This record gives sequence, structure tokens and C-alpha cells, in this order.
Amino acid sequence: MIRDQETLNLLLDTVSRFVRERLIPAEETVIENDEIPADIVSEMRELGLFGLCVPEQYGGLGLTMEEEVLIAFELAKTSPAFRSLIGTNNGIGSQGLIVDGTEEQKNRYLPRLASGELIASFALTEPEAGSDAAALRASAVRDGDHYILNGTKRFITNAPEAGIYTVMARTDPEVKGAGGISAFIVEKDTPGLSVGKCDKKMGQKGAHTADVILENCRVPAANLIGGKEGVGFKTAMKVLDKGRLHISAICTGAAERALSDALNYAIERKQFGKPIAEFQLIQAMLSDSRAEIYAARSMIVDAARRRDNKENVSTEASCCKLFASEMCCRVVDRAVQIFGGAGYVADYPAERFYRDVRLFRIFEGTTQIQQIVIARNMIREAQG
Repeated sequence: MIRDQETLNLLLDTVSRFVRERLIPAEETVIENDEIPADIVSEMRELGLFGLCVPEQYGGLGLTMEEEVLIAFELAKTSPAFRSLIGTNNGIGSQGLIVDGTEEQKNRYLPRLASGELIASFALTEPEAGSDAAALRASAVRDGDHYILNGTKRFITNAPEAGIYTVMARTDPEVKGAGGISAFIVEKDTPGLSVGKCDKKMGQKGAHTADVILENCRVPAANLIGGKEGVGFKTAMKVLDKGRLHISAICTGAAERALSDALNYAIERKQFGKPIAEFQLIQAMLSDSRAEIYAARSMIVDAARRRDNKENVSTEASCCKLFASEMCCRVVDRAVQIFGGAGYVADYPAERFYRDVRLFRIFEGTTQIQQIVIARNMIREAQG
């Protein structure tokens, strides 16, 4: 780890206190207005939350993977909207630049991402290309010192707030798979770029997604990430392990919050003359949830440490994403059951979390995609 334990503990304590004292009390406001209050966004900037994973030389905190998941466990104990706003700056919105960007690109954008001056967005998914990301159709045609981009991107997180978009587009139409895809940095005010209306989702109020539409969008060739065509998909794949571990930690923190709420309710709620927490079938749901959360945390921290040690954690990251996202939904479902009728009404957070966490089994690679990745890796390793 790059920091001493005392410094890390101080950061964890600061984030935990911020979640308890500022974010949890603001949850209802976020739901009512479908946006995060401006004063809270300013505080998130001041705390450095937009630059947790940006290298220190570019103004960020440069957290290791292990440190990042420990912070994510805490951030997830409130509405997912707060984490979602800073998530792209620390994850897929910046990591492509960090791992493959030119020094000029890094110096131009990373300090502004770390400070929260810019919000980043990652535009890969399309109407006909979701899990099969290599099938994307967006095109980029070289025209002198520029590329002309055309296509539509779908379900793009933070699209309405973003100042820059990492756009995946096909530069070589003759190469049908991943090899013909390149990555571009497209600034918000680039002519030809527009953002559709916000999607109306099942849950996650305050976390916005929308279409990003490119119509003869003229992007400087200097904004081709890494200055090289045909490696954009490889760039995207390089950051997937990190993103999957991060989301796994978010799933686990959300499950911890749901279990805490359910436990407190079970202790207070009385039926048949005693707290329902004393009934064994309630205790079974509580204990199963506690065990599964412990298993998820252990998996995630182990995989994070392996990644920090430069090990290939493709299989482990997919295992974490698969287990933690499914576990989270089970825990929140049990929480609703423990709340009973109260869990089905919006007066208690269990109802909201039930809708919010359902997305975790879909984005950053569906459960089924994780199963395929794990199995393919197993077969490849067995065959030598």
C-alpha cells in the first residue's frame, strides 16, 4: 500500500463520517429532485473524492486497488447516486487515459478530472452492442488532422453532466471484431455531439444515464487516446478488472447498509410480545446475510491485493462481480422481507434499495457475462 495505515484510517474515517452526516440525510432530497444538491457536490470536490484513483502527479490521491475497495465499502452505504457521480472520474472515464493516454492528454485532462472540474463519461454501449461490445457500429473516419465520428451510444452514465466523453468508435471497417476499434476523447462542446433526455430507470434516482449522439462530430486527431488506432477495445478491457472490483465493493457496502437497517428494525419491531429479532427464522435471514457479506468482502480484498501485486486477476475480478452483485440482491430481498409490509412502502429505505441494487447484476458486465469469462479462463488454464 502506498500510504501508512494511519493515513488510510484517517481517510476511511473521513469518508465514513461524510456518508453518515451528509449523504444519508440527503437521500430523500436526491430522490425528490432526481439530482445531487450542489453544495454536496462541492464538498465531494473538496474532499478529493473525484480524484481518489487519479495518480498523485496529476492532482489525485493515487489510491491502490485495495485502498479503493475499502473506500468503496464506505461510499456504498448510502444512495448509489453519490458514488455514481464520482465513479466515472475514478474508473472507466479516466482509467483509459491513465493506462494508455499520451503524456499531453494526461496533463490536459487528468488534473481537471481529479479536482471534479470535469466529469468524465465512458461511451461504449450502443443500441445493438451491449454485452457484445466488439460489435459496435459507431464510426470514426480520418479527415486530415481530425476524425469524423458518427453513431449513437446508449445508457451512458453521467452523460448529462459530463465535460468529456471517452468514445469507442470503429476506425477500420474492414476489421469486424475488436481490432478495428479506437478510443477518443470528445469534449462536451464539440459540434455534432448531443445528449438525449435522461433515461427513466427502475431505481438509482439522481444517477443519470442518457444517449450520446454523434452526428459528423469533428474530433482532433490529437484526441485519439494513445495516438494509435485499433487499440481502443484493448484499452477498455484493461480497465475492466478494476471496474469490476470497484462495483463488487459497492455491492457489498450496499448490502451492509441494508442489513444494518434490517437488523435495527428487527430489534425494534415487536410481534407476539417480543422483538422479531428473537424469532429464529428472522435470525436465519440475518445470519445468512452476514455470512455472505463477509465472504464477499474477503474475496474482494484478496483480489484487490493480487491486482496491486501485478497478478492477472481477470478470473478473480469476475468471480467477485458475479458473487457480490447476486449476494447484494439476496441481502436486500431479505431486508425487505424482514421489514414486512413496511419494506414494500417508500417510507423506509429498503424499498428504494431493492430497486437501486437490481442494476448491479447488469452493468459492468452482466452475471451471465461473468460466468462466461470465468469458464473460458478456467478452460484456457486447464489446456495450458
